[in-house]
Amino acid sequence: MTKLELPALPYAYDALEPHIGAQTMTIHHTKHHQAYIDNANKALEGTAMENMSADEIIAGLAGAPADKKAALRNNVGGHVNHSLFWRVMGPGGSGHPSGELSSAIDEAFGSFDAFKERLEDAGKTRFGSGWAWLVVQGGKLAVVSTANQDNPMMGQELAGVSGTPILGIDVWEHAYYLNYQNRRPDYLKAFWNVVNWDEVASRYSAAK
Repeated sequence: MTKLELPALPYAYDALEPHIGAQTMTIHHTKHHQAYIDNANKALEGTAMENMSADEIIAGLAGAPADKKAALRNNVGGHVNHSLFWRVMGPGGSGHPSGELSSAIDEAFGSFDAFKERLEDAGKTRFGSGWAWLVVQGGKLAVVSTANQDNPMMGQELAGVSGTPILGIDVWEHAYYLNYQNRRPDYLKAFWNVVNWDEVASRYSAAK
């Protein structure tokens, strides 16, 4: 069995301060993400999916054993979502995308500011827990959101949306509550200060 493992953060736990605090990052990475991995590995034991990659598992959930499907959806989804989340953030953000990604954002949304507003709205209006995403759909960019730990790669039938995510914002309360309490809109605005646009651009190039 190929076990899913917790990826190392590409920066220190306090690297995103003051926008996301060290305590939030430590708990989020070592407790929440680790729990998804532990539960996912337990659910994968003895199944035909235990040697598949995490992306392959969530893309092929329709073929998962019925008694394991919910656990795999929630926990492998949580692993995939957080693995992307850590990479699309980094210290020294607050910049602007460039090159092909910048042009694609302008084409899809009219301007970078319009795109930021659209993604923030997706995060603000996601009821309860979930994610706001920038995805590639058929070569074009779109903003979508998903509930809980669903991922657009799960497809329309399961997640209600589809696409390849290249940027995601976690809007579960554990992602922001220590710093922002119930002020999710403030967290969403602060998020732009920690975006790693080079990583997002790399994912866009691969996805399109």
